[in-house]
Amino acid sequence: MAGEKTEKATPKKREEARKKGQVARSQDLTGASVMLVGIFVLGVTGAGMAGRMAESLRGTLQAISDPDVVTHGGVGTLMLQAGTTVGLAVAPVALACALTAILVTGIQVGPKPRPGALRPDPKRMNPISGAKNLFGPNALFETGKNLVKIGVVAAVTLAALLPHLPEMASLVGMTPADLAARLASDIKGIALRAAVAYFLIGVVDLFYQRWRHEKSLRMDHQEIKEEQKQYALPAEVRGAMRRRQMANARARMMAAVPEADVVVTNPTHYSVALKYDGSSSAPEVVAKGKDIIALRIREIAREHGVPIVPDPPLARSLHATVEVGEQIPEELFQAVAQVLAYVYRVAGRRRLASA
Repeated sequence: MAGEKTEKATPKKREEARKKGQVARSQDLTGASVMLVGIFVLGVTGAGMAGRMAESLRGTLQAISDPDVVTHGGVGTLMLQAGTTVGLAVAPVALACALTAILVTGIQVGPKPRPGALRPDPKRMNPISGAKNLFGPNALFETGKNLVKIGVVAAVTLAALLPHLPEMASLVGMTPADLAARLASDIKGIALRAAVAYFLIGVVDLFYQRWRHEKSLRMDHQEIKEEQKQYALPAEVRGAMRRRQMANARARMMAAVPEADVVVTNPTHYSVALKYDGSSSAPEVVAKGKDIIALRIREIAREHGVPIVPDPPLARSLHATVEVGEQIPEELFQAVAQVLAYVYRVAGRRRLASA
């Protein structure tokens, strides 16, 4: 079928998607890896960590037993020393977990960072598209995956815990040190089994994320032909074609300004021309621009008597979220309706005055 996206993405399409931050990665795999490394490092350093913290606690309790320490502001120093001891004790685990998260994420997405992916995109904050993401097929899969994840981890944990329940009664006569060692060993074993199950879920999720990413990048035959035409031309010709296309698009946009019902301005930096003829479900953006282009839109509007209404928040929102030729989103209906109502009232009073 025409327009059906059945072809694999070209390297150019993949590179463009990567620049936008569209890469396949599994947060569950990263979380499970961090959990496994944290359990391992905690098992290696746990005894020394507990010893240092216990020694710090004993020193703090011994120090505060002295009235001079309490009355002369020494409590703050003791708290600082205790906090430093705890921080140094936890540092190996925290550092190992942080490095693991960076390493696993880097392995999934590749070694080349893309700062452009961190740039805020106003379109991602659109509540309409956000609602589609919340109730779309991907949201249903994520919900099911989370339920399966909770069920599998809970089943593994119970399977490791239930065989030890009959032994709990024998722990009553143990000394505190032996009891703590026994509980630590049992908890470590249960946590390790749960982390391994979580890791396997993360591996499955990674394969799904890669399949979903490949599907989103698929192209149709026409897109591939257009890309091949672009590659077949010299760079100078491609640049000239892009400039010509931009100039033609700008000329068409400027030609639509006289037909607009209102131009919403910043008032100096942004201009957005809106048109509403009643045949469509919402007003449409027929022209928009900033700085010099915004000035030219205002000049054309004045020449043809198109009302200009300063509304900085609305102008910025329209310029950031709506492309030329698109209808305004639902969250801006009320603000645009107020502007159009004001324009219609002014036009009506002018007609009455001229009559």
